[in-house]
Amino acid sequence: MDINEEIHKAFEIIKEGGIILYPTDTVWGIGCDATNADAVAKIYKLKQRAETQSMICLMNGEKMIYNVFKDIPEVAWQIMDLSEKPTTLILDKPRNVALNLIASDNTLGIRIVKEPFCFKLMEKMKKPLVSTSANISGQPTPIAFAAISPEIIKGVDYVVNLHQDKIAGKPSTIIKLTNDSQVKVIRK
Repeated sequence: MDINEEIHKAFEIIKEGGIILYPTDTVWGIGCDATNADAVAKIYKLKQRAETQSMICLMNGEKMIYNVFKDIPEVAWQIMDLSEKPTTLILDKPRNVALNLIASDNTLGIRIVKEPFCFKLMEKMKKPLVSTSANISGQPTPIAFAAISPEIIKGVDYVVNLHQDKIAGKPSTIIKLTNDSQVKVIRK
């Protein structure tokens, strides 16, 4: 399947407020436009997940990060530059995203992706992409497309037809950084 064709199809669904099932640089994810609260709510409903359990946003670069966060701790850039594996950073005081994506402590988890499909899709969207593992809340994260439950596959508006034969990587490392320089590793 042609990557550009898949980007176009996924973009059209997202633009209309739909949700997609797609490969990321770690595991298969369920995603949507991070600025569309209705689409975000669809994902919470599909995952049977409380809206108090926040999801992360994928971003494709510095410009997108600065659009969502005014203040970014210097250590965040160092971690992103030095990380050898995908790393999610939880940062303070996000803006310009759907309110139901922001955690109760006014934080948001983000990850810069280099995976070509995700990167190019966000280039076309000009917005961050929600990413949450492709499972019902509380169930194990599927390590391959074949392990994703039919309920999830039927519940999304579009399934990206790329890398469905590949075993997924591990979920990302998660590090919480506060604007007053506190660092806490949530998941290694």
